Amino acid sequence: MEKSFVTFGKDKSMSKIGRKPIELLAAKIELKGQELTISGSKAKFTHILPNILSAKIEDGYLYINLSKDTKENRAVWGLNRALVANKVSGCQKLFEKKVTIVGLGFKAQLSGKKMTLTLGYSHKIDYILPNDVEVDIDKTGQLLVFKSIDKLSLGNVCDKIKSFRFPEPYKGTGIIVEGDILIRKAGKAKASA
Repeated sequence: MEKSFVTFGKDKSMSKIGRKPIELLAAKIELKGQELTISGSKAKFTHILPNILSAKIEDGYLYINLSKDTKENRAVWGLNRALVANKVSGCQKLFEKKVTIVGLGFKAQLSGKKMTLTLGYSHKIDYILPNDVEVDIDKTGQLLVFKSIDKLSLGNVCDKIKSFRFPEPYKGTGIIVEGDILIRKAGKAKASA
């Protein structure tokens, strides 16, 4: 049995993400063939587009176009558009992620670029932050705000910190990254006499 697809308008085969223009605002972009140099007040990035993609700037927007339309190429198109959009945003303002440490005696301390985490183990965990990521820790040591110009690096650091003590579904203790959904479970019910 053949599958039938419903298509709308002329953009039936285009990537929904790839076709969106990127607003430049205060960012400056230089195009040299497949190489994009993105600069702003916070940082400077270089991104190399695959050969199937091309870029052009019109009226304060960056457009990324696809030369040959196949399913695999559309995926590459959407991915590269998202990466370039993140770099355009990152060179103008910092990305932020909040991380909460839940548990009695659980906390984090910062000394230079070294974080020391106390998470209920028999030992403390030391973690060295990458150069492009910074963190603000409140006085309780349980609310952490990570900031970076690079969204990918920021996500990797938050995932690594979370891996030291995943959230526990019964008591809700552990490390919770903002936006995570924690599914709580009921403990065993006491037997009634």
